[in-house]
Parts: sequence; C-alpha cells; structure tokens
Amino acid sequence: MQREWINGSEGENLKFKRETLLNYGMNRWGLNKAHSVGSTSELIRNSAPNKYEEWEQFYFSQARQKKKDGIKITREYISGLGQTLYIKLSEVVQNELESISEEECIDYAYNLVINRTYVGYRTEIETIYGQLEEAVERKIEPALNG
Repeated sequence: MQREWINGSEGENLKFKRETLLNYGMNRWGLNKAHSVGSTSELIRNSAPNKYEEWEQFYFSQARQKKKDGIKITREYISGLGQTLYIKLSEVVQNELESISEEECIDYAYNLVINRTYVGYRTEIETIYGQLEEAVERKIEPALNG
C-alpha cells in the first residue's frame, strides 16, 4: 500500500515528503533521544545485524528507555511517539506558525547570518588564542594591519 507522504526509499530507509518538519519535531521534543527510545547506536553495534529483520527483532527484544526505571520499547510505544509528534506539530507548531510575523523572520535571518557568525568567530578566536597562549606560556597579540 503506497502512502502519499512517502517519496520513495533507499533500501529499508523511507523518504518522507515532510521530513524536515518531522525531524524538527522529533528533535525539538526529544522523541528520538536515548531517554525515549534507548541507545540505538549502542544497540545496533551490539546486534551487528546482517539483515534489517535481525535488527528490528533485536531492538524490540533489548531496547529500553535510557533513564532510571526506563520502560521496554515496543511497537505500540513507538506508535505513541508518532501520536505525540502529531499532536505537537498540529497544535504547538501550528499555533507558532500562525503567530509568526515577517518582521520576526527578517530579524532571525539577520541575527543568524550576522550576529551568530560574529559570536562564533569570536569564540573560535578566543579558544584558539587561549590554547596557543597556554601552549607557549605567553600572551599572544593579534598582528597589526599595515
């Protein structure tokens, strides 16, 4: 059965039309974090599956939320994560989209491109200068233009 929201696949990996939005929601609310779905990287390395079915069976037999008293992960639990994602996207994000303004988008774009680039550059310079000064045990002064 073809689902209209699927663009295709690469092997077992499905390609979703609204992947960016879905991924944003999963990350924003931590629905794909180890505390929610277990340590998938660790689990798949421990499983070392040759086939998708081996991995799926191993995951559902071993996965637990990575937190104190974490529950066992089931197919129903993952369906519940999808339901939570839907509620968050359809209610929270929908309200946010309705309240966003063009001016806010312009301010954000400027801040992202100019302000955050500058702050990142200053942090990088301070880190590099700090490491060099520690290594050579001297104060390093920037070169003068001229």
